[in-house]
Amino acid sequence: MKSAPNLEDYATTYRSFSWNSVRRELDWFNHHINAAYNAIDRHTSTWRKNKVALYWHGEDDSRKKFTFEELSIASNKFGNILKDFGVSRGDRVFLFLPRVPDLFFAFLGTIKIGAIAGTLFSAFQEQALLDRLANSDAKVLVTNSELKKRVDKVRKKLPGLAHIITVDTDDYKKSFNHASAELSIAHMDPDDYAFMLYTSGTTGKPKGVVHTHRAILQEYMTARWVLDLKDEDVYWCTADPGWVTGIAYEILGSWACGVSAVIYEGRFDPKKWYEILESYKVTVWYTAPTAIRMLMVTDSNLLKKYDLSNLRHLCSVGEPLNPEAIKWSKKVIGLPFHDNWWQTETGAICIANYPSMKIKPGSMGKPIPGLTAAIVDDHGNEVGPNKEGNIALKPPWPSMMKTIWRRPLKYKSYFINGLYISGDRGMRDKDGYFWFIGRADDVIKTSGERVGPFEVESALVAHPAVVEAGVIGKPDPLRGEIIKAFVVLEKSQKPSEKLKNELSLYVKKHLAGHAYPREIEFIDKLPKTRSGKIMRRILKAKEMGLPIGDTSTLEEY
Repeated sequence: MKSAPNLEDYATTYRSFSWNSVRRELDWFNHHINAAYNAIDRHTSTWRKNKVALYWHGEDDSRKKFTFEELSIASNKFGNILKDFGVSRGDRVFLFLPRVPDLFFAFLGTIKIGAIAGTLFSAFQEQALLDRLANSDAKVLVTNSELKKRVDKVRKKLPGLAHIITVDTDDYKKSFNHASAELSIAHMDPDDYAFMLYTSGTTGKPKGVVHTHRAILQEYMTARWVLDLKDEDVYWCTADPGWVTGIAYEILGSWACGVSAVIYEGRFDPKKWYEILESYKVTVWYTAPTAIRMLMVTDSNLLKKYDLSNLRHLCSVGEPLNPEAIKWSKKVIGLPFHDNWWQTETGAICIANYPSMKIKPGSMGKPIPGLTAAIVDDHGNEVGPNKEGNIALKPPWPSMMKTIWRRPLKYKSYFINGLYISGDRGMRDKDGYFWFIGRADDVIKTSGERVGPFEVESALVAHPAVVEAGVIGKPDPLRGEIIKAFVVLEKSQKPSEKLKNELSLYVKKHLAGHAYPREIEFIDKLPKTRSGKIMRRILKAKEMGLPIGDTSTLEEY
């Protein structure tokens, strides 16, 4: 029998909800808290003590599993190792590792002792590492022998980096085995810093977004409301912890729900992904639109070889989800993907489609209980239904960033008229659903009309010849801007002028007479972040012959 969703009545909950009413959902030390303790250790005094928390699947198909008690002990040991290295509250400990168990031990252990955990993608090269480690003044870096070679090349430029812990050496393994399993958990003020991530902007160096221990309250509640996590679930979030989704919904919020999680070390591969979904009997799956679109163009017979009948709930984040992807998942899996919206700066899901609510394909959904969202003009004044504006949130909310590391003026720039301005453009319909239009600097103005690149991309992806599309505005003396599309074709399709004309007419017919691409360029792949976001600014910079800015978060750029 299908159980009711955790958030059964959205409207009633939204009207009556307050964050104070759910404080007791987590464990507090009087008025203090520790996010890592709430993710793992609080379960060790319950029946979940011997429940599997982590099913780890290596790139070489090796497998390991860890109970909540084993994760508690392993992270305690790591916390004690850090203490031996002189790490104390507020020190920055950065993790430069692939998705191996040590990454999770280290992240949790760092937060347990009151230090600040920072995560780095294992694909980062020397300059990206230098930028982040220097700006954060990291005291300790945790890595492996292979990745350490990159750090060694810039080590002399990092005077604050006191120690490098290399987790695959015999010395470390001996230290880990001998470390005490008992750890005094730091009782932290809710607004004390817990973790930080660096995000790339259009220009300049990456900025360090810092979150507090309080963030786990919203991460936990949204894991319940949006991901609908329950005790009996086996849950797979495909994100890397170098991205905020990997922290909020692969470590903190999801484990705070006491769920059994699958972690796969390897890269995207349709066959391997379907194998994991089947072999671990995954019930809740959280992934990125890019991955979904790549699965859509995989041989349809491949999916038929696997039993995915255990799946009960699908969610998506990273880039707005095209309606075509929702139709596909309903057709081939029997379930729709539920899209949601949030940012590194917001720290947790803010607007979402919920299991109990009707999906409007292409919509971000509605704000979570306890959070007020609005569409406002450039002065922070709210605009009416179906009118384009800035997606804004009313502070505070539990997972809101606390600062931009060492850049207070940058932090202040996010706020206008008492509102957090996200930098994303959107609109809200008469039913209260929010719709994404594009990043503020991505929206195209052509012949006096404003066009969101996402809707043009969605129209192109709906054409059977198209796998993915990235759309930009290109300066034009007559129209101000024209729409240019960069299109990735199905493997069986051959680029041609005829196909370009066909695609332009297709968008014109299915979207709007003014919103079709006047130029189309076929490319092998789009520049994307590792979280799956199409980096339109890269496309535009290359088209215009401009500097492309920081590219350290791009996937194989």
